[in-house]
Amino acid sequence: MSSIDHGQAMEEEEQRVDKELANIRKKFTATGKQLGEDGSNTSLSSYQRKKYVWKLVYIHVLGYDVDFGYPEVLALVRSNKYSEKCVGYTSLSLLLRGDDPLMNSILSTIRRDMTSPQPTSGKNNAPTTDTAQSLALCTIANIAGLELIQTLHAEVQHTLVAKSSTPNVKKKAALCLLRLVRTSPKIVSGREFAPHMAQLLQDRHLGVLTSAMSLLYGLASQNPRDYESLIPYAVHILGMLVLKKACAREYLYYRTPSPWLQIKLLKYLQLYPQALNSGQEKGAPKGTREHIGQLTTVVSKIMTETDVSDSINKSNADHSVLFEAVSLIVTWGSTGPAQLREGGMKLLGKFISVREPNIRYLGLLTMAKLAQLEGTASSIKKHQATVLVSLKDADISVRRRALDLLFVMCDTDNAERIVDELVAHLVMADAVIREEMVLKIAILAEKYATDLRWYVDTILKLISISGDHVSDPIWHRVVQIVTNHPQGDLQAYTAATLLVAASPRRCHQTAVRVAAYVLGEFGFLVAERPGMSGEEQFRILHQHWATVDEQTRAILVSTYAKLANLYEECRPLVAPVFARCKNSVEVEIQQRAAEYAAMREAFNPEAVEDLLREMPPFEDKKQSALEQRLREKEGDDSAAVAKAVRPSAEQRKRAAQSAAAARAAEEVAAQQAKNNGNLDDPISPISDGSPGADPHEKATIGIPKDVIPAMRKAFSNLCTAPSGVLFENSILQVGVKHEYVGAQGRISVFFGNLRKTPLKKFRAVLEESNHIKMQKQGTQGLLDDGEDGGCTVEPRTQAKLLLLVEVAAPFDDAPAMRVVFETEEGEVHEYPLRLPIVATCFMEPVTLEPAAFMQRWKSLEGQDRECQEVVKAPPNAPKIDEEYMKRIAHIITNGLKFGRCQGCDPTPWTVSGAATFKTGAKDANGNNINVGCLVRVEANPQAGAFRVTTRTLHPLCSKAVKNVALVSIKLA
Repeated sequence: MSSIDHGQAMEEEEQRVDKELANIRKKFTATGKQLGEDGSNTSLSSYQRKKYVWKLVYIHVLGYDVDFGYPEVLALVRSNKYSEKCVGYTSLSLLLRGDDPLMNSILSTIRRDMTSPQPTSGKNNAPTTDTAQSLALCTIANIAGLELIQTLHAEVQHTLVAKSSTPNVKKKAALCLLRLVRTSPKIVSGREFAPHMAQLLQDRHLGVLTSAMSLLYGLASQNPRDYESLIPYAVHILGMLVLKKACAREYLYYRTPSPWLQIKLLKYLQLYPQALNSGQEKGAPKGTREHIGQLTTVVSKIMTETDVSDSINKSNADHSVLFEAVSLIVTWGSTGPAQLREGGMKLLGKFISVREPNIRYLGLLTMAKLAQLEGTASSIKKHQATVLVSLKDADISVRRRALDLLFVMCDTDNAERIVDELVAHLVMADAVIREEMVLKIAILAEKYATDLRWYVDTILKLISISGDHVSDPIWHRVVQIVTNHPQGDLQAYTAATLLVAASPRRCHQTAVRVAAYVLGEFGFLVAERPGMSGEEQFRILHQHWATVDEQTRAILVSTYAKLANLYEECRPLVAPVFARCKNSVEVEIQQRAAEYAAMREAFNPEAVEDLLREMPPFEDKKQSALEQRLREKEGDDSAAVAKAVRPSAEQRKRAAQSAAAARAAEEVAAQQAKNNGNLDDPISPISDGSPGADPHEKATIGIPKDVIPAMRKAFSNLCTAPSGVLFENSILQVGVKHEYVGAQGRISVFFGNLRKTPLKKFRAVLEESNHIKMQKQGTQGLLDDGEDGGCTVEPRTQAKLLLLVEVAAPFDDAPAMRVVFETEEGEVHEYPLRLPIVATCFMEPVTLEPAAFMQRWKSLEGQDRECQEVVKAPPNAPKIDEEYMKRIAHIITNGLKFGRCQGCDPTPWTVSGAATFKTGAKDANGNNINVGCLVRVEANPQAGAFRVTTRTLHPLCSKAVKNVALVSIKLA
């Protein structure tokens, strides 16, 4: 050994080991009478055999292969001398593996030593029997091969529960069985072995109890239900140690009774969080209630009597027990006594402020677990300042636990302060903790953002401070949230903010990525602002082209394509970029540039516009990518993960709004399908009478398809005009004249026969609705319900229909009317039409001052109150200029009956108006129920598009006004 220690090089050591191995091999080689039955050298003395075997063990520990000497090891194991048996079992544990072929030759010896031990000579030649058992049990535990387990596990269990086994053997047997169970869990049947464990827990020897509890915890962790009946025994032992201090002197550790056993007992009880609740039920047995009461008393005493000690050893032992007790309280949850939770919080608050880093670390860790319980939020917030101080601790482990606790204690009330503190600390934080801090700040900002603009600002701060640690899932989540929340000005605000953030020449490429994506989708919303035109957006983004990587350039290429589609002035700037990128060595960039460049040649302008329009909302998954990343880093048992997966009130509110919007969209789609059209498509599908028609019935002729475009335009015109033609073909002309005062209206409908022969069985069938009360008068027979009824309209004459209507509630669909008649030739015609009775017919203009308009506009924010849509001007429409905007203003005031609100529009490209939707319904005081309505039309001349936004107290009003405004703008 000394020669190896003093070796100067690895080669010297190898030479010395090889020399020693050759010498040992020579000593072990035997022939003739010296060769024993087991292959050992009988001429070796006990000292020589032990010495050479120890040398083999030492060489093995150094890392060299030892492939001989096993007969000498087996000879030592079979010896009756303790010194030889000890050397034999020790070397056997180290030199043999569980799958070694020599294991079969030693099984019988191990079984004999364990079950029928022969007396061995111990110290002072005193005969002992438990030394052989202990050595055999230790060897079984160390080797733990599958064959060894299957052969000897029954003997290990028998040795453990045998009354003749000494305490020392029981301790070894319990730990040995625990090792075997961890390797092969099925070797012990819980229901059969639980009574034996109960017997072991009644042993008075604390060493046996400690080993038995280690075994019980291992077994119960695998099958908790099988060992639930042993809870009273664990509570009794814990009560004896804590309440009565019943402990032998040798198990007192700095006057603390067996702290290791207390910890094991508390860990076992944590496996049964429902035990406390079941013991308090009325039907529970008396004994169960008693031991549950004793348990709460024990935990309370641990909480009240534990304090910081001058002795580090005693303090560590006491606090280890204390923290396990607090973990038990956390396991109980809200079913546990409230005073215990409060007491635990006070103690932990004191411990996180002490100087000892170990206690501070455990205090922060345990407080994070306790913070998950309901009703502890107010108590934890009292220690927020102390936790923030721990965030600056010199120990990185303490800083991590402080970060976890801040993450767990965060809620809507303190989120902004905690996030701001974390962002401020991020500047000076170590690199090893920055990625974790950035991830948790991003999750907190999303969970508790009352205003999503603050969330966007927070992520931009993270990018500017520590952009290298802002992973792709973080900025992807920003894009997802902004895209999925079109209500309000979030999209415009994000586009403007990111454009400013990307303006500096030196900018982190993560900021360039998110800016490129958002500006490509929503840049048109800010294009009219000074310094934010489409050309300026391209210039700001393209200045980073040379400094960013291939992934960012691929995003920029897609953004350039969208900018070129929206702004004509950008097309000459984008074309050279695409031409150069066609020869790029990066396949992704080359493919994108080639496809975007060829798109305008391969498709018509409408198809290109559809291909490059804004992306649809993203699917909301149950678990975001950030939460999944946090779970991967910290595991399922982390308090931070448990906090992250639990949605906050703000998240539930946003989810409810999104769900309401989705339901509204589905209802609208269903209503449109039911009514076969809406304001933009006012007529129903044409019926030709062929599908499903009875062969004996006459064929029904519907509206010719070539008439449909003219019908749509006529309906749209009549929504804002007092009179006009609603429908006309070679047979029939339908004209409408309508006027409205408040919630009432008078509509006259004229049906003119354009043929030279009469139209027979002429009927007009109107659909009744709950939101419009309607009185009908008309030419005799015109309103008949039966198929054989109706009137006759002679050539060049008219049938007349007069409607007196009163609106009772907001609505968004026009009343349907079917016109049915029969020609002289016997052809049956049926035309499904819609009357131009829309919500804007019942508006009363309101003139507001700019301040009053903006105040009401902001007060009507919200997904249920706002309706917004972007519409492109028709391809043949003139360029959007001031004259065009005057026509838009005329539509708003004269067509939609809104009062123009002058002075509140920031640019000449915006028109704002206010009106009141009148109804005939009465409230409790007998007053008419009216709905205030606001509208804004914003033009983007470069993109040739308009954004129409309506805000009212009723979602149907918002939608109806938006629809009429859209179809009117298309006809402007």
